[in-house]
Amino acid sequence: MQVLLLKERREERDSGRDPYIEELAAHGHQATLIPVLSFKFVSLNTLSEKLFEPDKHGGLIFTSPRAVEAVKMCLEAEGRGEEWRTIKDKWNAKSIYVVGKATGDLVSQHLGLEPVGEDSGTAHVLSRLILQREDAHILPLFFPCGSIKREVLPTALREHGVPLETLTVYQTAEHPDLQENLSHYFTQQGTPASIAFFSPSGVKFCLETVRKLSGEQLTQIKFAAIGPTTADAITAEGLYTSCSAEKPTASHLAAAIAKVLL
Repeated sequence: MQVLLLKERREERDSGRDPYIEELAAHGHQATLIPVLSFKFVSLNTLSEKLFEPDKHGGLIFTSPRAVEAVKMCLEAEGRGEEWRTIKDKWNAKSIYVVGKATGDLVSQHLGLEPVGEDSGTAHVLSRLILQREDAHILPLFFPCGSIKREVLPTALREHGVPLETLTVYQTAEHPDLQENLSHYFTQQGTPASIAFFSPSGVKFCLETVRKLSGEQLTQIKFAAIGPTTADAITAEGLYTSCSAEKPTASHLAAAIAKVLL
């Protein structure tokens, strides 16, 4: 069956293919990717300064692959890779928190850092992990983030007195080709058996067009979510979430979709 994945391509280093396409293919389904979001990186000079001041912070927090990309851009643009080899050891002596395996893998592969929290799945769960490990006496945790981040994690830490320093390092907008790509897909492929959303922003930017293009077949689509926050966004739009990944990974989402498409 046809599955539409509303996300950007992220290739596995070994296979060169997106892991979500691979996992769905293993279940006998044909998946297509349509990028939903575009990103503009900002405040990179400030970010670079913070990265090389580990002694002023109690640790790092990454809740998105894009924030990791911003850090990687800073290191490459300024040619400070050699200097980073020393600095990263100082960061690794502190806590490096992440949400999800995808972000954790990027932190390990591209930054050489050793993260915890890969199984947390959501900012809410990660905040509980941080509160178990930290207290009000630590130096501020440094949190490079996006312009439309949810306030769950900052609010939880603030309420318990754990110091946090945030810096917006990228701005999120709708992908310029999104509407055209959606129209082309429905014209060529028809209405998919399942549509998977990967963020509340994806729901916001896509759903009106999906409603129009699918018409009376809207109720036949099995809507899938990468996690509970995205599932809540689908539900808020008056649609039923047929499945949600147990963990935010390709294998878990593919298994969930395969189950509802039996």
